[in-house]
Parts: sequence; structure tokens; C-alpha cells
Amino acid sequence: MALERTFSIVKPDATKRNLTGAICGMLEAGGLRIVAQKRIQMTLAQAQQFYSVHSERPFYGELCEFMISEPIVVQVLEGENAILRNREIMGATNPADADAGTIRKVHALSLGENSVHGSDAPETAAEEIAFFFSGLELVG
Repeated sequence: MALERTFSIVKPDATKRNLTGAICGMLEAGGLRIVAQKRIQMTLAQAQQFYSVHSERPFYGELCEFMISEPIVVQVLEGENAILRNREIMGATNPADADAGTIRKVHALSLGENSVHGSDAPETAAEEIAFFFSGLELVG
């Protein structure tokens, strides 16, 4: 097992419903440690840059608008196999397919409003962490 870091977002649908604490509690109960965290209001330019990998997809504009609709909580999680563990705790992207007890099964409203985002690979995690956090903001 390897100690690693991953990136996580508590999305606008969850912050609007005051679920940040509940979601963070689920992450911590699942064995992950929050080593950096901040609540921000993303600009449209930031959302477009962050989600540029999806720029050719039909949902890109709607995704960017959604991500700027309310504040989000961005965080760096650390733990044994943190990327995989975070994805297990989040559950399937579509809450209808998510396992019982996962964040998306418990809190997501729909496929689009699925409460959380998490990195899918070490390279993605490094890029996403660097997008939102400077080295001085990372502790632990």
C-alpha cells in the first residue's frame, strides 16, 4: 500500500445544501485525511480552464455554469491508496449506480448534481492539486 494524495471537490449542489461537513466526515471515516481545504467561488474562466479536458463534449457549458453557481470546497486528501479509496467512498458517477453508503448514493441529486469530484489518476491528482493549491497551503 502506498501513501498518496488526491484532489477532491465538494460541488455546488452539496455546499448549497450545507453538506460539506457530512461529506468530509464520510471521507475521514473512510480513512482519508484532509491536508488542505478551502471554500472558494470559482469564476467562469477558472471553471473553463479546469474542465478544459471536456471542452468538446456537449455538457461542457452546462458543467462550467453549474460549477460557478455556488461556492465549492476544494481539498487535498491523503491516505493509503487515496485516489482509489476516495473513488470508492464517492461511489459511481451516476447516483443510481452507486453502492449504498457512498457519498453519491446518500447525497447526490442526479448524474449532473452528484455532490463530489475526485481525481482519477496520480497525474490528474497532481495537476488538479496544483490548479487550486500552492505548496505553502499543503500541510502534513
